Amino acid sequence: MKKLGLAVVLVLAVSVASFAQKKEVNKETSAVNWTGKKIGGSHNGAIQLKGGYFEFNNDQIVGGEVVIDMNSITNADLEDPGYNEKLVGHLKSDDFFGVEKYPTAKFVVTKASKFEDGKAKVTGKLTIKKSTEEITFDVVKSGNIYKALVEVDRSKYDVRYGSNSFFDNLGDKAINDIFTLDISLVL
Repeated sequence: MKKLGLAVVLVLAVSVASFAQKKEVNKETSAVNWTGKKIGGSHNGAIQLKGGYFEFNNDQIVGGEVVIDMNSITNADLEDPGYNEKLVGHLKSDDFFGVEKYPTAKFVVTKASKFEDGKAKVTGKLTIKKSTEEITFDVVKSGNIYKALVEVDRSKYDVRYGSNSFFDNLGDKAINDIFTLDISLVL
């Protein structure tokens, strides 16, 4: 009886796996834009994708991962080349993302709801620096484009600089712990 049960489980697993379809993320046409806020202002820019894919079963995301090249981070709002370079260098430093030691960030899908009216809820593990945390967000699908606005709490990833979560008396020098990723992935 145990052998029959095991055989049924294996057949079901193979059947489900055979229906899953893997689609690669087009890193040239996809975009990841970031916004960080502080008292009295904000900064924004972009980060390039290193690669990624999603697995689908009946138009539902059932797996996948996206890898971000943290060394590619740019700033879009500072027009002065010196200030722009200084900010980008600081974001790449150990004060923020430590890209020399941690050159990539990664999101791995752990579960997702079915798309209803072009929208699904996706949960997964986000790794930034040495920390991995579960995060959930909505994904909106339009054709082969999947968009999400993801709020990330940097304090959970040991990104401490200017954070009221780690330092007292920062006053107007405090930087919000939450930064936003505006993601548009083309498959």
